[in-house]
Amino acid sequence: MATELDLCSLSQSELGAYLKELGEPGFRAKQLFSWLHQKKAQQFEEMSNLPKSLRETLKEHARLPGLVQEVVQVSKSDGTEKYLFSLPDGNMIESVLMRYNYGNSVCISSQVGCRMGCRFCASTVDGLARNLTAGEMLAQVYAIERKIGERVSNVVVMGSGEPMDNYDNVVRFIRLLSDKDGLNISQRNITVSTCGLVPEIRRFADEKLQVTLALSLHAADDATRQRLMPIANRYALCDVLDACAYYFEKTGRRVSFEYSLVAGVNDTPAEAAKLIALLRHRKGHVNLIPVNPVVERSLKEPSLAAVHYFRDTLEKNGINVTIRKEMGRDIDGACGQLRRRYRDKREQGDTKEE
Repeated sequence: MATELDLCSLSQSELGAYLKELGEPGFRAKQLFSWLHQKKAQQFEEMSNLPKSLRETLKEHARLPGLVQEVVQVSKSDGTEKYLFSLPDGNMIESVLMRYNYGNSVCISSQVGCRMGCRFCASTVDGLARNLTAGEMLAQVYAIERKIGERVSNVVVMGSGEPMDNYDNVVRFIRLLSDKDGLNISQRNITVSTCGLVPEIRRFADEKLQVTLALSLHAADDATRQRLMPIANRYALCDVLDACAYYFEKTGRRVSFEYSLVAGVNDTPAEAAKLIALLRHRKGHVNLIPVNPVVERSLKEPSLAAVHYFRDTLEKNGINVTIRKEMGRDIDGACGQLRRRYRDKREQGDTKEE
């Protein structure tokens, strides 16, 4: 049986080539693209200005992402919404809606699970199941827009998965998300995280996109970083930072250095001093993140005093730094926690929505 065509992952020109093969006129591509990416159609039957014969052909030979909302957790403290979606193959992914004064921001997953093994992340506990297609990444944004009835203005690819480990699909996702005939979200409002895959960061720089690159730094020396992130055994910190400098050189976009503070590991005055020495002459911004405790890990979140001391020390030494606003702290905070807990409950026959 031939694999069904993933329509939502195709550019408008690729849709045009496909429809031409079906004998359809050129303008059908723009109509179909609009249904997929502006009107966010969930069924082919909705596409009322397409001929019924074409809709039947698409239904037979092509597919839409088909996300099903399983659970929505809503934070009582700040209204953050965490979504658990199931995919047609039975896998599940998480997305998060965060409401800010500048607009709605959605954090999406790029993979089902992750194989990077970062010690502070729940999504990597069971390893990688598979990559998401560009269409499945877009579908997370579209599903949330449909539910809240409001526009999403910012998208962060920082949920489950390592985006650079799913490189081609992530780049395709960015181009589709920012397409003027789609949602037309500015690339400057898109952030892509990475734990530090050096060749992919350099390749990403050469795409000359205008997105923000966020490096999961988390330590100022190789030994500490290796303790937290297995990928640090493959790429030395100096090479990772050189790749980030190359990204800035090619795009003019400042890099965000994500630094998860872990009690007794990387939150001490000595670690702050090392971080200052490392970043003092680099273009970027440090985003401090008090680590979310993960049941399967032994890492502890730092005290509020340690977090503030770390921030103040960096500021006094000329480092641009902020503490990430804690959103949705009273719901399953760490990436992958909701997915794993729901799966465990499903295996026990209990999947009541919370």
